[in-house]
Amino acid sequence: MDVSLANNIVSTATAMASAKTSDAVNIAMLKKALDVQEAAADTMIEAMVQSVPQPQLATSGSLGTQLNTYA
Repeated sequence: MDVSLANNIVSTATAMASAKTSDAVNIAMLKKALDVQEAAADTMIEAMVQSVPQPQLATSGSLGTQLNTYA
């Protein structure tokens, strides 16, 4: 067996193992970043809901009490 061929095989196997580990780390970091963004978005939405008063729904009259839809 040629020594350079064996070295190439070992080098390729090492690179593939390293790439697999690197991909796993990158995916884990992406998941963490998405979790942080989700928490920040939830906080912002809660702050908006609390600071903006919600209007009361109409209970009488023709505006806002009936919905006519056609398919």
